[in-house]
Amino acid sequence: MLIEIVCIVFYLCAAGWVGSRLFHHQGPNPTLMAIPAFLALTAHLYLLWEGILQTPGQNMSMLNVASLLAWLITFTMTLASFTFATAILMPVVFSFSAIIVLLSVLIPDIHIMQIELHPGLLIHISLALLAYGCLLIAVLYALQLSYISGRLKDKRPPFLHSSLPPLMTVETIFFKLLLTGTILLTLSLASGFVFLDNMLAKEQAHKTILSILAWLVFVVTTLGHQRWGWRGKRVISATLIGALLLTIAYFGSRFVREVLLN
Repeated sequence: MLIEIVCIVFYLCAAGWVGSRLFHHQGPNPTLMAIPAFLALTAHLYLLWEGILQTPGQNMSMLNVASLLAWLITFTMTLASFTFATAILMPVVFSFSAIIVLLSVLIPDIHIMQIELHPGLLIHISLALLAYGCLLIAVLYALQLSYISGRLKDKRPPFLHSSLPPLMTVETIFFKLLLTGTILLTLSLASGFVFLDNMLAKEQAHKTILSILAWLVFVVTTLGHQRWGWRGKRVISATLIGALLLTIAYFGSRFVREVLLN
């Protein structure tokens, strides 16, 4: 329990530091933010190691998977903060990870798998996690894009003194993440049909169908931007819809089975 408390406290410290400096003309100092952030990430990684690795098998419960995704996203965004202006996103990212760690304590669950016995399953799960993490980061950038665009249109004075990045920079990163995530999702679905026998079985059909629908949304959005120059609200809305479909596919039935029914 002590490690969980330490992890949550350091995440909240990082979030509080960034939030307090968000509209300062110099912005948050990435180095000072990184100190509590990496301490929290280290504690979080220990919790993942302890919580997922079971004997025998791995505990891939819904909250453990969500916690792993939260760690991947937080780690990636923290590293990115040294190169790109991600300050406006970091309080949300740190707070989300803190909430996931807290929920893992309050709602413990076990869902044992034998991943080492199924290398094809390991490939599929790895690609699925990377795709979902990348697309969730793209969603964060889409929200940042929408916020900056709205502030520019309103021409409110605080915007001129904030540490928010240029609109075109955020848009460029967003579309790169969207393309990367779409490619990873394509590979994830392909690996599922190649390595798994139950992609269309009764208990998995809804997940597969929703994942394919999300994939179609992301593919159409990506092609629309590259071929017809789609951008703005249309692309942001489509990205949010695709992410929602993918979230329901990944966690919907597991939430009902592992949380509500228990």
